[in-house]
Order: sequence, then C-alpha cells, then structure tokens
Amino acid sequence: MAAILHLARDRFEEIYWRYRLSYDEGKLDPVEYWTHFGQVTPAQIEQLNRLDGRSWTYPDPVMPDWAGQLREAKFKIALLSNMPFTVRDAVLGCEWLPEFDQRTFSCELHISKPAPKIYEHCLRGLGVAADDALFLDDRPDNVEGAEAVGIHGVLFTSAGDLAIQLAGRFDIPPPGIATLEEDDEKDD
Repeated sequence: MAAILHLARDRFEEIYWRYRLSYDEGKLDPVEYWTHFGQVTPAQIEQLNRLDGRSWTYPDPVMPDWAGQLREAKFKIALLSNMPFTVRDAVLGCEWLPEFDQRTFSCELHISKPAPKIYEHCLRGLGVAADDALFLDDRPDNVEGAEAVGIHGVLFTSAGDLAIQLAGRFDIPPPGIATLEEDDEKDD
C-alpha cells in the first residue's frame, strides 16, 4: 500500500494509524480516508481497499477451528472487531470464518473498542452477562476496556499461550494445539 501511495513505509504507517480509528468507526469513507495520504485516484483507492482488506484476512490458523468447536459445544461465540466497512466485507467473505452467534463491528455502530458501549452491544446480542463472557484481543487497551465492563479478558499472543492462560482459570476447552513432541509420541 505504501508503494502505491509512493510513501516510505514509516510515513505510510504513521498516516494509516492516525486516521484509522475514525475509518474503523465509519466516520470516514474510503475516499476521505485514503486522501489523507495525498493525491489518490479512484483506481488507487480501489486497489488500496482490496489490499487493506486482504491484509486483515490471515488468522492464527488454530483460532477459526477453535471458535467453531466452541460453538458446536454450545458456547455462544461472537466476533467483536474494529474495522471499516471495506475490511469487514473482506473478512465476511473468508471461507475460514466460522459462524458466530453475534457479530459486532465498529463501522456499523460508529464506536470502537475500547469504548464500553461496543462491548455492551455485543453482550446484548449474545444474550449473556458480562461476568459470563470471555474476551480475547491482541491489544492490551481493548482487553482493559472489556474488563472495565465486567468481562473476563485475555491478551491474545498465540493459540499456545491462550491454552496456557485458559487452563485453571476458565471452564472452557482450550484451542486444540499439537506440539512436535505430542506428534512424536503418537508415532511411537
């Protein structure tokens, strides 16, 4: 994306994040967002939207399967994400995306994590109390936002670390993660 805009990567990232929250909240449309980077053509905006959407569609490979397994085990699951409409549409088109009981997107509500109202909206959609919910996120401020409304929060760094954090704290099956050692033992 930086190359399309003829910007150095650090300059691109500075602008990308400076206006991203407003874009994620649907307060800027794609033209308004991308023109913060300078002169852009409609063809460039279309290309940038496509690349931006694709850049957010690479999950930790264990997590979609785990979400599906939780739902099959009768846990209610939700997707709560900060993203603009263009990225939302790209993510919703992914074959790996499991079925969720609730989907809450910042672009639709015009609010974003860590604002309390976005978590409350998600909880209402799920029909669960905050203290019965577990929230995973890779950003500490978003986990703190969830905890501020009474949701149990876990900072996500990897599926393996998540399994360790869940053990003994929550009555929920951990993600199914096989290690090389476990695989070797099965071969014996």
